[in-house]
Amino acid sequence: MLQELLQLDKDFFIYLNGLGTHQWDNLFQFISHKLSAVPLYIFLLILSYQKFGIKKTLVLLISVALLITVTDQLSNFFKYGVARLRPCHDPEIVLVMRLVKSYCGGQYGYFSAHAANAFAIAVFFGSILKSTIKYIGVFLVLWAALVAYSRIYLGVHFPLDIITGAVIGSLFGWLFVKLFIFSLRKFSL
Repeated sequence: MLQELLQLDKDFFIYLNGLGTHQWDNLFQFISHKLSAVPLYIFLLILSYQKFGIKKTLVLLISVALLITVTDQLSNFFKYGVARLRPCHDPEIVLVMRLVKSYCGGQYGYFSAHAANAFAIAVFFGSILKSTIKYIGVFLVLWAALVAYSRIYLGVHFPLDIITGAVIGSLFGWLFVKLFIFSLRKFSL
């Protein structure tokens, strides 16, 4: 059963990865780059400051820093614990896939830290800012999905790596919203 699921994952990866074209390569490399979201993060920080003020925004920044640390390190724990090869290191498919850039990351890829971090941020800020901007949560989830898909496009993650990262990131994003709200109440900020 597990082998069949992993084979389906490889087949789906080959299909999705094969949809890429050279005209879109630079765009997806940009989307996947960690610094490409800096303007979005600044925008979210400004909205947070306008809604919460300086003290609560500092608590928010600490919460977000811990959130990213947890999802990122949990991803590393799973990568080395599960030890599933990235597509670009998998000898079964490396010759039939598109690798957009010359370096594809470490040897293991389960689960995607990019997907986990993007969905964690999307759920966290989508939840706390939903009263400020009506559809911000939808926008942020679409942004996170695009970042996650870029990892398949580039050839560095399987779909299950992305799905697992999205689920774990979303769960931790929700948990850290609860912790943020709790800390505001606990310390009467």
